[in-house]
Amino acid sequence: MHAMQYELTLPADYDMGVIRGRVARVGHLLDDWDGLGFKTYLLRERGVHGSPVNQYAPFYLWNTVEGMNRFLWGGAFQRLVNDFGRPEVLGWSGLAYEEGDAAGSPAVVAVRRRQPIAEGVELAAVMEDAVGETRRLAGEDGVVLAAAAVDPHRWELVHFSLWEHDTPKAEGDVFQVLHLSAPGRGVLPRGRQW
Repeated sequence: MHAMQYELTLPADYDMGVIRGRVARVGHLLDDWDGLGFKTYLLRERGVHGSPVNQYAPFYLWNTVEGMNRFLWGGAFQRLVNDFGRPEVLGWSGLAYEEGDAAGSPAVVAVRRRQPIAEGVELAAVMEDAVGETRRLAGEDGVVLAAAAVDPHRWELVHFSLWEHDTPKAEGDVFQVLHLSAPGRGVLPRGRQW
């Protein structure tokens, strides 16, 4: 399991309707992408849910490296690059995935929290805590799903959750969910990934 995200931070006066229109036109293209657990088409608008920026920032959870590579190198990602320039693609190795009590509901918001891993800590304990946090988030009322992953290059954890309502009980950046493509969500391995 591999998590991936890129962020397109847009000008303060950018018409976010352009992004909404883009997702409405192309969001369905990954609805049956082989190797994709899910892709959430995420948007932050300046002043909404405390966001200081306008941003388009899709978040992916991949079942296979082949599916991810086919997306990045096979032309699908190139359309975004052609329109907006090539963003830095962040990647994390999966630690845990859980479905929440609202798993069958549409997602309204997502919460993403990135946190550095301090020098000198016991890495196994940090990873176990991340797995526990994923379980805790999945147990909150209104959670569609929760995941955790780690980037050992930057020594960074990411916690990600989808919510069926717009009052999430999680810390982090809050995004509006414009579309969810989830062709392989049902086969994502549950629980701890190591």
